[in-house]
Amino acid sequence: MTREKVLEVKDLKKHFSAGKDKVIKAVDGITFDIYKGETFGLVGESGSGKSTAGRTIIRLYDATSGEVKFNGEDVHGRKSRDQLRKFNRKMQMIFQDPHSSLNPRMTVLDIIAEGIDVHKLAKNDAERKKRVEELLEVVGLNKEHATRFPHEFSGGQRQRIGIARALAVEPEFIIADEPISALDVSIQAQVVNLLKRLQRDRGLTYLFIAHDLSMVKYISDRIGVMYMGHLVELADSDELYENPVHPYTKSLLSAIPLPDPRYERERVRIAYDPTAHDTSEEPEFREIRPNHWVRCTSKEFEQYKKELEKK
Repeated sequence: MTREKVLEVKDLKKHFSAGKDKVIKAVDGITFDIYKGETFGLVGESGSGKSTAGRTIIRLYDATSGEVKFNGEDVHGRKSRDQLRKFNRKMQMIFQDPHSSLNPRMTVLDIIAEGIDVHKLAKNDAERKKRVEELLEVVGLNKEHATRFPHEFSGGQRQRIGIARALAVEPEFIIADEPISALDVSIQAQVVNLLKRLQRDRGLTYLFIAHDLSMVKYISDRIGVMYMGHLVELADSDELYENPVHPYTKSLLSAIPLPDPRYERERVRIAYDPTAHDTSEEPEFREIRPNHWVRCTSKEFEQYKKELEKK
């Protein structure tokens, strides 16, 4: 059975100028596909380029080079205002900080209804209000919350408002940019479970960006690991956790704590040394197992294959 590609990213680059003759290569040639109905997790430490990748995909940043296709259409090509409006309806974003992403001067009703107004999805004020109240209940809030302002809510509630705002235009694809990192641990699971339920009920496709590998494994079907602007490993969620290949992925996994005192006492943290790689040739993205890719040189590729064969 052939899966339907929703998003195709090919050799995407986003470079920023940082003064005279200095360039920051935030995203430096990443390639991956996302299929309809799945959650693709993108992980890495701060500064790895994962959030810049998400913002470039949704066109908040113009790509330096490369290609992004959404439902077969070029995202970064020249588009009319009407084409951009249609694209923005199909692809939405949930931001990291629910406090700064919500206008403090607007009521929850007006915040959620922004997309409804732009895309003219309500015939009148009564239908507009009804749609917002329904969305509030979908994300676990009360319709009475519509008249309140963002500062009257907790962080978890504000993130639910942000999710409702993204859902208001009935998108197909949502980029969730670190949507739980600003929340208490007790609230994070609630928000992730909400996202999973919404995906199941509405047939959504997600790009889930985070630095917490344990939470990414819980929600993602496949995971891509980013380091210094590059995608260094990509595999199914279980495969990546059970058979990590790239040293950076191993380092990230070794840092995940478990609620087991004995394990924690004996856990060995693997330090990543970026200078330890083979420098005889430029590394490439290579398929080491079916649907398991790693960025490496040909010499490293043979070495990694031998390591996997021993398992």
